[in-house]
Amino acid sequence: MQPNRRTMLQMGAVAGLTQAIVPLAGQPRAARRKPPRYRIIYNWDGAPHGYSEYPQSLDQFVDKTFAPLLDTQVDALFWCLGEHEATWRSPTLPQVGDSQQRLYQSARAMRHNENIRAMLKRGENPHQALVERGRELGIAVYASIRMNDNHFGGLQLDRMPQEVREGLTKLRKENPHWCLGADQAPRWFAASWNMAVPEVRRHRLQYITEALELADWDGVELDWQRHGFHLPATDAYRLRYTLTDLQRAVRNRTREIATHRKRPFHVAVRVATTIESCRRIGYDLAEWVEQDLCDLVVAGGGAGTDPGVEVEKFQDLLAGHPLRFYPGFDSGFWGTHTGLLPQRDWYDAWVRGTAAAYWDRGVDGIYVFNWHANQRTRRHLLTRVGETETLTATNKVYATLHRHITDPKGAWGGADLHDRILGETPVALYPTLTGTGPVFEISVHDDVATAHRTGQLDRCELHIGLTHHAPDDQITIALDNNPLPLPAVRYAAHEDPHNPADIDETGWLVWPLPPTEVAQGKHQIQISLSRRDARIRPPLTVEHIEVHLHYR
Repeated sequence: MQPNRRTMLQMGAVAGLTQAIVPLAGQPRAARRKPPRYRIIYNWDGAPHGYSEYPQSLDQFVDKTFAPLLDTQVDALFWCLGEHEATWRSPTLPQVGDSQQRLYQSARAMRHNENIRAMLKRGENPHQALVERGRELGIAVYASIRMNDNHFGGLQLDRMPQEVREGLTKLRKENPHWCLGADQAPRWFAASWNMAVPEVRRHRLQYITEALELADWDGVELDWQRHGFHLPATDAYRLRYTLTDLQRAVRNRTREIATHRKRPFHVAVRVATTIESCRRIGYDLAEWVEQDLCDLVVAGGGAGTDPGVEVEKFQDLLAGHPLRFYPGFDSGFWGTHTGLLPQRDWYDAWVRGTAAAYWDRGVDGIYVFNWHANQRTRRHLLTRVGETETLTATNKVYATLHRHITDPKGAWGGADLHDRILGETPVALYPTLTGTGPVFEISVHDDVATAHRTGQLDRCELHIGLTHHAPDDQITIALDNNPLPLPAVRYAAHEDPHNPADIDETGWLVWPLPPTEVAQGKHQIQISLSRRDARIRPPLTVEHIEVHLHYR
């Protein structure tokens, strides 16, 4: 830490923010190098502050933070500094706990906030402690900033002034007109900042400027996806220049830091998983790339994992620029999935299959978000998904893209608005005039034939889950234009020893697939309905389509 420089930049952030909007001369593109390649980037949301009883020691905090990362493929830690209040001694911002007058709604909130305050009172710097431990372990440590986090539980603007909630600061309560409101964002996200408002961008830049000076970070992540509602919905594309304005202002700050310390200060951005969603939200990613406003691009969903990352389109956009690209995993599968495998086994195989597909398509690494863990709980994935070689001969599930939409009036309604927009399932089956039906695409990224020939592969299966399935339904299914024989019909309830039922609402059609016929690459599944059981009102629905690879 360099107090004289910190004071200088903080004064500049308060008194001269208008200057931060003016682009500084960047480095010539030829002089810029790609950041180091990280096999896995692990985003920690700050939870370890609450993982020990109050008062937590600095050593306890650092040990809890790095416990999941030791001896894994994690090469970078993106440490979330918080959302709305400072987790440091700030000359201008409220400190964690201030929004609740340090009278908390839960013991969890008390421990989390008071552990931070106790460290600061003792004169400790938990942020620099993370950086120093990371250097010892060879793990890069970035400050991660949630650009517009909204954990206000659907709070509406008319109730904001009298509410007391964690992170609901005086600034927001006094300026509800600086927020989007339910007419310009999903109702659950009404209290999100409107980034078109200049005062909001100045406030966020102040927060970020102070955060950059807390430690000798390797870089900063601007997490635009937590949560991805920044501009009035009717004008987000046209107002995208305002997000670019803030992105540019932060880049200018990091260039000053890099110049002063004579080594790079990298900027990562987390954006949506498709180019179209980026446009709709207001991320002018093409401009950010062209103007050298970032060094790493992470594509992740706003709600749960979105495995529909348009890898090739992002790579085309980034081509010729010294940037790294990372597709992201979130806390889990968005929606419900009741298959024939135990849930944990299915999820792990699905993560491995999704990661293998990303690596096969040429990404730089894998990004994981909200993978809360200790030294045991995620190790089987954190030691596997960071390299192609360690995914070889592991059980995998390859699946069509599934889109789940939450109730727009319920909890987190709208969070998935821009996620999985090209999802192929679920889809209702209806009779057609020409006898054809929907066509689904599924990609396999294992060399199945070689794995079978060498004795590694045990079996390969196609699983199709049909909701509201009944015996009188008549459907025709083909794989790559080849009609499939009658399948085995299996039910998860029947295979659960604790469930008395032999059947349930979703029937799984299962075919063994000859490994020699499952080539590496894309495959098509064609499904047509010729007769529907007339006794059932809801349509027959294709819920999931999956290829399962089981290795010995």
